[in-house]
Amino acid sequence: MKALVWTAPRQMELQEQTVPEVKPDEVLVKVAFAGICGSELSGYLGHNALRVPPLVMGHEFSGEIASLGSTANTKYPHLVQGQKVTVNPLSCTDGSLMQQRGLDQLCPTRQLLGAHRPGAYAEYVTVPAQSVMSLPDDMSLRLGALTEPVGCAVRIGELAGSVAGKTCLIIGAGPIGLLSLQVLLYLQAAKVFIVDLDPERLAMGVELGGQPIDPRRQDVVEVVRQATKNRGVELAIDAVGTADTRQQCVSAAMPTGTVILSGLHEESSVMPAADIIRREIVVRGSFAYSPANFAAAIDLLAQGKIRLDPWIVEAPLADGGKWFDRLIDAPGNVSKVLLSP
Repeated sequence: MKALVWTAPRQMELQEQTVPEVKPDEVLVKVAFAGICGSELSGYLGHNALRVPPLVMGHEFSGEIASLGSTANTKYPHLVQGQKVTVNPLSCTDGSLMQQRGLDQLCPTRQLLGAHRPGAYAEYVTVPAQSVMSLPDDMSLRLGALTEPVGCAVRIGELAGSVAGKTCLIIGAGPIGLLSLQVLLYLQAAKVFIVDLDPERLAMGVELGGQPIDPRRQDVVEVVRQATKNRGVELAIDAVGTADTRQQCVSAAMPTGTVILSGLHEESSVMPAADIIRREIVVRGSFAYSPANFAAAIDLLAQGKIRLDPWIVEAPLADGGKWFDRLIDAPGNVSKVLLSP
């Protein structure tokens, strides 16, 4: 089979590899579409310790079941050959306290497909059978490949709590920012400001219902303050992850407001602790998704409540390296790149 292998910072090679052998508790998936994630962009640059070359990345994908291991075939009778599926790429099997609470993404021994084991930038990939999720018969594989990033946005919405009738702010109009915008509006937020340096991505946010703030020409915090009669927003989401964007979210939040940190661009940054204390701002992280969030993402996509069209690009696996470079250097009006083996 063909596989796209990350061999060194900013280097991808299309290689011939043996189709992986299916273990008893695994499923072999014939990949249809595999998306490029922001965390993989940082890995591609060599900025992510989780990913070590040579590696087949790819953890947001869809495909069809090619075969099942002997145990999987018996234990999961609802999974059959030829079935359309997506896969929760985070697996946890040690029965940790977090897993018992339904928070597999916080399990200390969690493993990520495309990091701890070969991922979906290949014609075939083996995955734990317990992680395989059936797609509705009428859902396209193209749409099903968006389940993983939508799951991240569902988790953000869950942590945000009740946003009905509230004013919110999202900094970053990449895929997670755009999907979170739609989740908040689905949850009946009254107004959601969207911020991005790229005018084309900002325009996507506008089309999806966001109120744009252009940080190249406007002071983000000042615009929010003026629009809220100097009160601030009830919820601010940082989908970028720099010292500046984290600071802006805190400054834009109202007293007792909530700031959710999702972006991981910078591993660490100075936070305005005194301001957080004096205004009793709630700051919390949002990492990936729970199994329940992942299942909810499929439902939202099936209902047509979430989209990234018409800004999705489909590209052959062989062009993966070119698209990694494009997304890093100048993403423009591209919301998601789906690679097809």
